[in-house]
Amino acid sequence: MIARGEWHPAHSSRAVTADLREIAGQLAAVSDGAMLACGPHKDIEITPRVGAIPRRLTFIDGSVFETRDNDAIDAFVSRNRGGRSGLVHRLEQFHPRLIAFTLAVILLAVGIYRYALPVMVEVALLVTPPVVPEMIAASTLASLDKTFLRPSALSQQEQDAIRAEFAPLAKNAKGGEPAYTLLFRNARLMGPNAFALPDGTLVLTDDLVQLAKGDRQMVLGVLGHEIAHVEGEHSLRQIYRVAGFAALVMLIAGDVGSGVEDILSQGGALVALSYSRGAEEEADRRSVELMKAAGYEPAALARFFAILEEKINDRSETSMLSTHPGTPTRQRYIREYAQQIEGTVKD
Repeated sequence: MIARGEWHPAHSSRAVTADLREIAGQLAAVSDGAMLACGPHKDIEITPRVGAIPRRLTFIDGSVFETRDNDAIDAFVSRNRGGRSGLVHRLEQFHPRLIAFTLAVILLAVGIYRYALPVMVEVALLVTPPVVPEMIAASTLASLDKTFLRPSALSQQEQDAIRAEFAPLAKNAKGGEPAYTLLFRNARLMGPNAFALPDGTLVLTDDLVQLAKGDRQMVLGVLGHEIAHVEGEHSLRQIYRVAGFAALVMLIAGDVGSGVEDILSQGGALVALSYSRGAEEEADRRSVELMKAAGYEPAALARFFAILEEKINDRSETSMLSTHPGTPTRQRYIREYAQQIEGTVKD
């Protein structure tokens, strides 16, 4: 006996337990002493070895003998045909080639992420219809309202006063005042914060207003920073970047469709991810510009970071929601840029 397996009649899924034997110089599939199929060695097609995949021997009549005993088939082929196992199997056995292939895939993935993905993100932004940011913002806000956010405890009078002072700030931004909506929420888990959604909705927490202790200029500086994130479409860029990276990973690992669908359907959660350092610096500069254009104190945003550093001991690169790195270097940069645009420092 050469090997044990199953014999399948031609064009049938029926399986019969059988042995592969060599009888009178011919290969035969035998079950309980009965010969099911036979033929000369040279006329029987034998599939090459690929890992642990079962081997198939196809007889002239179309019937198939299938076995998982790859070693036995390899030994038979070597004795009778002088051949070796399949190319794919040999490549699997030669680990240096696998290492080289893996490195090539990694380099390709890095190249796509580094060079192709940014281009694809910009193209995606160009073709994104207005309804997409609106849908992402609505779903994100609804999700946050069910989890972290609660109705604001600020008086309506205070909310109206902040909105009135916010109007001149938004007026000078891209799209003008109608493009931005200011909402107030109580968010103890987030602490003193503000964040922007892709459609121009800005959320200001009670804790930030209370932290300011009446310093409206500081609050407006933070809101100017968030307006800049909307103007620069930073949230959408982040969503598309993460979705593109996930698609790249799943293109290699498989299950591309459902994975990307999950990323996009839960895109609102990605809005809370940290912006890039470049996006944060851009938002800081834009806050200074918007504050000056509205007739407010350009460097007021720096006080927000200074208070976080002093009151909350926030000296790390990122804070809650990773949207407000509060470092001394950043404070100095804001003040220096404010001085530059006010003409008090020569370039």
